[in-house]
Amino acid sequence: MKTTGNTIFISGGSAGIGLAIAKKLNTAGNQVIINGRNEERLQNALKELDNAVAIQGDLSVEADRIRIATELKKNHPEVNVIINNAGAAFAYILNETTNAHEKAAEEMNTNYFSIIHFTELLLPHLLQQTAAAVINVSSIVVFGAHKVLPTYGASKAALHNYTVALRQTYEAQKNVQIYELYPPLVNTEFSAGIGGADGIPPAEVADELLLALEKDQFDVPVGDAKQFFKKD
Repeated sequence: MKTTGNTIFISGGSAGIGLAIAKKLNTAGNQVIINGRNEERLQNALKELDNAVAIQGDLSVEADRIRIATELKKNHPEVNVIINNAGAAFAYILNETTNAHEKAAEEMNTNYFSIIHFTELLLPHLLQQTAAAVINVSSIVVFGAHKVLPTYGASKAALHNYTVALRQTYEAQKNVQIYELYPPLVNTEFSAGIGGADGIPPAEVADELLLALEKDQFDVPVGDAKQFFKKD
């Protein structure tokens, strides 16, 4: 797809991978709309972007999803790309907690159910665009469980399966492309509790995404995730 002249909404765009992607796509000549829960962080992020827009809200909350989708369609009708990047993760060991179900419920809501609903809210609008895309940010954990991320991995595996089905559903609809981005461990505040300091820089994830968009490469593995896409 074209990588300039788009209007792109990025959830979780005030820090980490989301902000790195926002910077890369903004520099490439796209109008960027970032979303996050914290207004102060959003405003600080805007200082690092050129003519970007921020929409505060928590996409894990249904009322916020509806409000944000409505605002996008009303105030930014040219939006043609949504990047579902906002996520939730808990690092813990299953035999050391008594509330894994509560952690799993929050992860599944943020990483899976919320993305399905928000995508449903925007898809009719995207289908009216000449060229549009949905980009879901999953994870390397899609390819294997890790005991310190037992339910986060499950939520991302669910997102992966949904993304594949979404791509299959709209593959004949040539104006809407469905991408999945698979970051490995990335050095962000989000991953600090699981050794993120040893991860790759978020800018590397953004670079790989832009290259993939240029090539219409719908699966976008980054770093160590590339081993799962090697051809025999």
